[in-house]
Amino acid sequence: MTDPDLYRLPDQLRAGLRLVFVGTAASTRSAAVGHYYAHPGNRFWRALHEAGITPRRYRPDEFAALLDLGVGFTDLSKSGAGMDHEIDRETFDVVGFRSKIETYRPKTVAFTSKKAASLFYDTPTSAIALGQQAKMSGFPDVFVLSSPSGAASGSWTLQPWRELAEWIEK
Repeated sequence: MTDPDLYRLPDQLRAGLRLVFVGTAASTRSAAVGHYYAHPGNRFWRALHEAGITPRRYRPDEFAALLDLGVGFTDLSKSGAGMDHEIDRETFDVVGFRSKIETYRPKTVAFTSKKAASLFYDTPTSAIALGQQAKMSGFPDVFVLSSPSGAASGSWTLQPWRELAEWIEK
């Protein structure tokens, strides 16, 4: 779904972050309220704390505070909103995403779904494994996490989130 009147989430990026979370696009709820992972059924904020990435459980309206912890946010589509199958494919900007990452040079990138990673790698979601990915020359370390979306409850696991927490603490 692409609606030019719907508010989009601003990137939360700066140089040298330890971690950048990358989604496909804002959910309808997140776009409406202006906060990342804002739907009440989304596990993102709980998973972040339970995995040990943040010292406490943050709320969606506190997303900008994570910059102080070295954690940023972006999406592959900055103009689409809704569930992945509702987003117009042409709004996904992998080239623009790569450019942002090359500019800001975070230590680690974490895709918050296999769908986001499949768009980045240009491969079917079935070919994407959860966890740390093979190193790419000139690119930060990459993790693929299980989607925290309530719509993905059947495939939820906290394990790759824990692996990410251990990795970024090294």
